[in-house]
Amino acid sequence: MPRRVSESTIRRLSHYLRALEKLERDEVPTVSSEELAERGGTTAAHVRKDLSQFGSFGKRGLGYRVPELAASLRHILGVDVRWRVALVGAGRIGSALFEYPNFAERGYDCVAIFDTDPEKIGRCWSGVPIRPPDELETTIRALGVSLVILAVPPEAAQCLADRAVSAGARGLMNFAAVQLRVPADVALTDVNLVMELEALSFAISQGGSKA
Repeated sequence: MPRRVSESTIRRLSHYLRALEKLERDEVPTVSSEELAERGGTTAAHVRKDLSQFGSFGKRGLGYRVPELAASLRHILGVDVRWRVALVGAGRIGSALFEYPNFAERGYDCVAIFDTDPEKIGRCWSGVPIRPPDELETTIRALGVSLVILAVPPEAAQCLADRAVSAGARGLMNFAAVQLRVPADVALTDVNLVMELEALSFAISQGGSKA
């Protein structure tokens, strides 16, 4: 597997997988790079280039076998296993994330929730108790949490990120409007809705489309 893959390539792989899963449901046995490109919103050359970074798929003139390529992409994207997730922050963003049904469907199980609000601590969301932050490390270790979602104020994010990493978290999704520092072996994704809107407004103002 390549050591470094661009974010745009990963996003396209996700699009390809969704297209392939639709084809699986429709019991379509094979798909060409042209057909996959059309469904994924890209070009056939991009499809072939993206997939070639991970191995050899399909045969010239025959296309790709849908079940086999879908299984390969699930493995590449890490969604062929179930992940234990901790949510830090039970506010509006945290609540919306917890209730999002596609997380569980794609293999992401929220097994722990943390918040500083005394009125929320002790309550349960769908059977998952909301815990105080001082239980973060012990809970991550006890439940085998790999991924942590940070939906907290910017001033609290770095400290909580450090604590989650020290407890064994391997990946962080950060919704706080602050740049976090993490070790090189820890994956970090920043989700900044304002920046996404700025990129969108820039594309519109320049008369183009978002890349």
